[in-house]
Amino acid sequence: MSNEIKYMLNKQLAAIIADETNMIANLSNASALLSEQFSNINWAGFYLWDENDNELILGPFQGKVACIRIKEGDGVCGTALKEQRSLIVDDVHLFPGHIACDAASQSEIVVPMIKDGKKIGVLDMDAPVKNRFTEEDRLMLEEFVSVLLQHLHI
Repeated sequence: MSNEIKYMLNKQLAAIIADETNMIANLSNASALLSEQFSNINWAGFYLWDENDNELILGPFQGKVACIRIKEGDGVCGTALKEQRSLIVDDVHLFPGHIACDAASQSEIVVPMIKDGKKIGVLDMDAPVKNRFTEEDRLMLEEFVSVLLQHLHI
């Protein structure tokens, strides 16, 4: 993805969500935007932190049916949130404790969503090929999440 496309992706996200206060609507459009703009992926969406149950709950996404609940520290999503850092997994079958929601998924990237020290959830993307996600993708998705968090009314 070129720098121009990345810039336009974040501008488009900001324009789509700027005047909308509903978090689910904004996350839905954000996942659709990612699904449209990223090639060779089979899932793009969000898991949201549930403070009452201390786990991630499935949020808006584009892709096949997904796991509904993920405990903090479990799988790639739970680990990224617990460690509060983005994770790129080149081969999900080599990740200890990987949760296989879609057997076609081979690689994954997860970006935690933290706002003012509060856990919001994670952005999760899967691909049907190994080694799909790059450091460039990580940086772009971290910026995407930053734009999203600036506009989310939480």
